[in-house]
Amino acid sequence: MPRRFTDDTLVIASHNAGKAREIAELLAPYRVKVLPAGELCLPEPEETGDSFEANAELKARAAALATGRAALADDSGLAVSALDGAPGIHSARWAGPAKDFGHAMAKIEESLARRARDGGTSDRRAHFVCVLSLAWPDGHVESLRGEVHGALVWPPRGKRGFGYDPMFLATGHSETFGEMEPAAKHAISHRANAFRKLIAACFDGGAA
Repeated sequence: MPRRFTDDTLVIASHNAGKAREIAELLAPYRVKVLPAGELCLPEPEETGDSFEANAELKARAAALATGRAALADDSGLAVSALDGAPGIHSARWAGPAKDFGHAMAKIEESLARRARDGGTSDRRAHFVCVLSLAWPDGHVESLRGEVHGALVWPPRGKRGFGYDPMFLATGHSETFGEMEPAAKHAISHRANAFRKLIAACFDGGAA
């Protein structure tokens, strides 16, 4: 039986401004005050896990222990079929220390082109993964996973969203995540899918 979240305040254990903003927007209809890790000056733990679940859990536990409050962490990334699931859990690292996702998207496109030249597949399928982990100060964690499937476009399109959004086209849609209005993206995204599972599993009540 999942543990229910009954507090009125939740730490968002992410220093990625885009992620923290999306999570705060998803939580907006609920009776929860959010405290972003960046505003609390919490240190960023090293992501040493070998899966999205492991990394989300270690970040959530670290924030809960540091603040004495329940903390919600996100670990997410882009998995490209023709690249054997890369960049995957290393999605942020592909952007380098400067977090240059323009460079990261170009790296993916170059890798796909190289595979095609070498006789590999021209498959452009990809999916986003998000794992949300909710941790309490006593160490208990609940983790939920969401995915959204689609294909990659080039060149990137749109200035909305963040990360790899401008090159990801969700199945059945004509706009990339970088072109979509936030509300439209929140209806179908990997983070929104994980969030719906989290709300169903752990939150009492519902939207205010």
